[in-house]
Amino acid sequence: MDFAISEKMQVIIGMMREFVEKELIPLEPEFLRKEFRDLLPELEEKRRMVKQMELWAPNHPKEFGGMGLDLVEHGLVSEVLGRSPLGHYVFGCQAPDAGNIEILHKYGTEAQKAQYLAPLVEGKIRSCFSMTEVDMPGSNPVMMDTTAVKDGEDYVINGQKWYSTAADGSAFAIVMAVTNPEEAPHLRASMIIVPTDTPGFNLVRNISVMGHAGSDYFSHAEILYQSCRVPQKNLLGPEGWGFVIAQERLGPGRIHHCMRWIGICQRSLEMMCRRAVQRVIAMDGKTLATRQIIQSWVAESAAEIQAARLMTLHAAWKIENLGAKEARDDISLIKFYVADVLQKVIDRALQVHGGLGMTDDTIIAFFYRHERAARIYDGADEVHKMSVAKRIMKRA
Repeated sequence: MDFAISEKMQVIIGMMREFVEKELIPLEPEFLRKEFRDLLPELEEKRRMVKQMELWAPNHPKEFGGMGLDLVEHGLVSEVLGRSPLGHYVFGCQAPDAGNIEILHKYGTEAQKAQYLAPLVEGKIRSCFSMTEVDMPGSNPVMMDTTAVKDGEDYVINGQKWYSTAADGSAFAIVMAVTNPEEAPHLRASMIIVPTDTPGFNLVRNISVMGHAGSDYFSHAEILYQSCRVPQKNLLGPEGWGFVIAQERLGPGRIHHCMRWIGICQRSLEMMCRRAVQRVIAMDGKTLATRQIIQSWVAESAAEIQAARLMTLHAAWKIENLGAKEARDDISLIKFYVADVLQKVIDRALQVHGGLGMTDDTIIAFFYRHERAARIYDGADEVHKMSVAKRIMKRA
């Protein structure tokens, strides 16, 4: 792997970092106090500025208005944007839209691309991904209760989903539902596009996550599909390929997440260091930075972040050059390793901040609340560990 960053990418990353520091981080106190939807006018202005700088939609296809960066390049971008919870949204590469754009680009019909993909890349609409179910194990996505039954030229969808991120305000959902119950487990489900104004699409609630239900893009919805009827032309890709497409979506998606987490880690470490050198803890003026335990936390965090970063960039390079199948072990390894580093670094930063770290006077408590889920979504850490361990031992 070549670790060199092109001059073009250095310029792009520098411009993005400056924008995040000057335009987005100052918005965070307001972001922590207000509902997300109340911030939308300000965020739309920031998005307009990003488009003027020609930095919009970094990982999306050029033919639809994106920058067309490859996976390694977008990993570097994601690291910078991850420094603020607003970064990816303002630059038009936020999940779950980013993953939905990837699969629409690869599997969508020309009509689907015109109706859904083009406005999604442009940021005119948002979408959600509706796969996780209330009563089914998220770590085993082939287990699914939601069904899509053919009736004439339509599918009729029934089922209950939750943790459909950003469903509130979305124009459409990509729904995973069983269409072929008699097939092998991995060929039973399909992906179907469901406009959210379709009768039978019922957003029951935005789920309260550690006391915060959120709104608009920053939310996770419970959705009830009740005889929700959509035309069969809304099928995304071949029938029964839902699991196959989901796996293709998750590989690059984990790179996006891991590099975003590394951005969070780097910012948390910087805040930890600033707090340590400024916080006086003794009458003689000594600060937290003079304590060996703090020095140990800083050193361990720096080493872990560097290891996580290089692992993730290597996995991205491997996907880009050898394919997701060859990078399967690497994808599992970074998922649980980087998530664990994330938890440790945020926790240390919070501890160094003491009581202040528990408040919303800094961004650390937000990171602590919302990034705990990193060890659960996109496959629980334990599942990744078991899967990769079995493959390694099989080769031995």
